[in-house]
Amino acid sequence: MKNVYPRVRASGVDVHYKFSTVTMRDQEGCVVRRERLDHRDRAALRAKLSRWPREAPVVMEASFGWGWLADLMQEMGLRPELSNCFKLEQMRKARGWGKTNKKDADLLSLLPYEADRWWKVWMAPREVRDRRELMRYRSSLVGVQTQTKNRICALFHRHGILHEFSDLFGVAGRQFQKQLCRTGQVGEVVLPPGALAALRGLQELLEHVRGQLAMIARQLRRQLDRSQTARRLDGIPGIGLILAHTLMAEIGMIERFADHRALASYSLLAPMAHDTGEHPGHRPLGRHLGHRGHRTLKWAFLEAAHGAVKTGGKWRRLFEAATEGGRTNRNRGYIKVARELVKVVYVVWTKQVEYTPTPPARPGSSAGRRRAARRTRPRTGQLSRPMAAVRQDVRPLRK
Repeated sequence: MKNVYPRVRASGVDVHYKFSTVTMRDQEGCVVRRERLDHRDRAALRAKLSRWPREAPVVMEASFGWGWLADLMQEMGLRPELSNCFKLEQMRKARGWGKTNKKDADLLSLLPYEADRWWKVWMAPREVRDRRELMRYRSSLVGVQTQTKNRICALFHRHGILHEFSDLFGVAGRQFQKQLCRTGQVGEVVLPPGALAALRGLQELLEHVRGQLAMIARQLRRQLDRSQTARRLDGIPGIGLILAHTLMAEIGMIERFADHRALASYSLLAPMAHDTGEHPGHRPLGRHLGHRGHRTLKWAFLEAAHGAVKTGGKWRRLFEAATEGGRTNRNRGYIKVARELVKVVYVVWTKQVEYTPTPPARPGSSAGRRRAARRTRPRTGQLSRPMAAVRQDVRPLRK
């Protein structure tokens, strides 16, 4: 077989679980080779990748399961790049192509020939993806914990087990559940064998999940002592230990955002409007948050907004100003606070400064000049400016 690898200028890889489909193109954009990568035999996979040209970009979709293959390509000296899945889908529909493995690889291999990089997305490095694994594992554990508590409450409801605890899973409530698991009876209610076995299993599952969450919390606290960025984010109102690490994991590198507006748009906290044919003086209609972005960051900032409003101060004033004292549009008020928190997080992270309730004035601004004047004003009771000289040649008044 003739060696066509020197002619390859771009490649597209459609990644699946056990295999990948590859399309390679030359300088003119013509298909010169198609391959199939078997993921089960890593030695053969490395041998194939070693023959690929090092200078040609290799484009993959930013979908599930690309990370390990991209790391392997980088180890082999290749140039993997990620494309936006939604934009690629719209491009395929505009061309009228069907969705097959071959067509997907063909379309991916065409992207490097575009005039600009409208299709490219950021490729998170391995350490960022590992941090995300831990935080998303914790999030899934919290979901399991909530589901388990709901199942216990439902079991109590089905069998008529009543209690007077304000928190069934507090200290006293947990003692009550342990006693019920031991005896299988509370008052006149006796749990059937199947229900008792289910309750004991749910209790064991809940204890195991709590132990896992405690282990992760200890690990995050140790990281908090080592990371200055996490410590500074932890000092922002509404952002505690968990949200600080969540923001660090999901944002990854703050340098990839040009300003706080780009971060807000990525976090789905930049309202957009769908207006057409309206009078120029008409109030904008259809203003809403977008759907294409990072929903975990949106959740994290909104959770932080709820906590910041509870702290009072300017955050409570901002919320009340947007909600008429908390009476209307409360969700919009929390969105406004979350948008302001995005700006604070961006400044604290990029400039590596501690959070202060009153931001420093910009150099040269009127507020900055007033603060500088207050700092330089003498504290001895003397006037800050000399008094005007009194003329000595003033004639005395006639009697």
